[in-house]
Amino acid sequence: MDFEIILLAFIPLLVAFDAVGIVPMYLGLTSGISDHEKKKLVLNATMTAFIICVLFLFIGNAVIKFLGITVNDFRIAGGLILLIISISDLLFYESRIRGVKQEDIGVVPIGIPLIAGPAVLTTILISRDAFGIYITVISLLINLIIMYLCLANAGFIKKIMGEAGSKAFAKVASLFLAAIAVMMIRTGLTNTIN
Repeated sequence: MDFEIILLAFIPLLVAFDAVGIVPMYLGLTSGISDHEKKKLVLNATMTAFIICVLFLFIGNAVIKFLGITVNDFRIAGGLILLIISISDLLFYESRIRGVKQEDIGVVPIGIPLIAGPAVLTTILISRDAFGIYITVISLLINLIIMYLCLANAGFIKKIMGEAGSKAFAKVASLFLAAIAVMMIRTGLTNTIN
């Protein structure tokens, strides 16, 4: 197996997951929850995200065909959604944290859509088309392990990066997410026109 191919599949998912970038939002959502409960919550959220991603990996194309849309339509729509999400993260991050009720956290919104959101699901479909299922699953597992480690050690990461550093990292990740969104829209439009 070629390491470069795994790396090519891994990097877009790494940016889409934005493990370190969601640490401030995760900490905001779980403030006041005991460390023991946070550990269970992170495990449940990560497992939920894995199940959703694998299901989407295998049935995503079938759902797209059933609805009568093409992969390029999905790329354009996914790109637009990612662009909106990245702009929202860049401009309205604090209001997104305040808008979530603490009693509603858990599998939703941490597992879905915070971990397995539109960015990840769209990237999984594109990765499957480009690299195949096996490579996509490997890159997905590696990214989910990174996500689990980041959320399980969120307090430590925040101490190292500081509040401002973790927020700055989230903003940079949102910029990369916006660039990926534009690339997806461009690719979808180019393939549709050709």
